[in-house]
Amino acid sequence: MKTREEFLSMALALGDAYTDMPFHDDNWVLVRHRHNRKTYAFTFERQGHIWVNLKFPADWRDFFRDVYPSVQPAYHMNKEHWSSVIFDGSIPDDEIARMTQMSFELTN
Repeated sequence: MKTREEFLSMALALGDAYTDMPFHDDNWVLVRHRHNRKTYAFTFERQGHIWVNLKFPADWRDFFRDVYPSVQPAYHMNKEHWSSVIFDGSIPDDEIARMTQMSFELTN
């Protein structure tokens, strides 16, 4: 996964969701559940890459951070519950989809 548009298309397909830009900053596009308005993905560009902040269960958070150097404690968020996933080509698309599904389920 390389582009924000590609990610947003996949993330929106998970369920009844919508994009939002509550910070009035075009760089930050969020994906929210329609029924409870909780956010499950925060997308932004930083250091020449698209980054996505996602929420993982603690055991998976540690696993993803250990296996993929491009999964880091979340930029600008609670680092215990949220992680930043950097789209630098090092994480397979199916893993990004699995990570997004986890965040979707945890916030649903």
